[in-house]
Amino acid sequence: MKILQTIFLLSILLASCAQNTDEKTINTDQSKQEIAAMLDSFNLAAAHADYDSYFNFYTDDATYIGTDATEHWDKKAFMVWAKPFFDRKRAWNFKKIQRNIYFGQHNDIAWFDELLDTQMKICRGSGVVVRQNNQWKIQQYVLSMTVPNAKTDSVVKIKAVIEDILIQQLKDR
Repeated sequence: MKILQTIFLLSILLASCAQNTDEKTINTDQSKQEIAAMLDSFNLAAAHADYDSYFNFYTDDATYIGTDATEHWDKKAFMVWAKPFFDRKRAWNFKKIQRNIYFGQHNDIAWFDELLDTQMKICRGSGVVVRQNNQWKIQQYVLSMTVPNAKTDSVVKIKAVIEDILIQQLKDR
């Protein structure tokens, strides 16, 4: 009798584990769709210069890191910097070319990277998103311009004039 009870309990336990695994997969797939839709809406809000909608996609403690080495802002500072662009009704228009989304162990944090078609040609947007109040929000966003490997030397020569000074200033801090 004990053997039957043990087998019964083990089968329930195994079925439960299998069900949890399936639920995790479904939730991850659903979360990927939610994050992708959120990122599409985020980019669209900027394209439409919708300041409030755009910044509502960020957490309160979000960080924005831009293409310039000096662009490392908390949300409030980024909002101040970006406001004139949105007021002109012409912010930026980034269109997704390709996107990858990855999850942490508990599926309440994810990170992404995407190639974007922009006025700067191909850029890479990447960041961290967290689930808050049943919504995915951007906690960190990093925008990078891509440089074709064959053109790196030329780009470095252009950057060196400005960035050599900046490198020294940052080292002196």
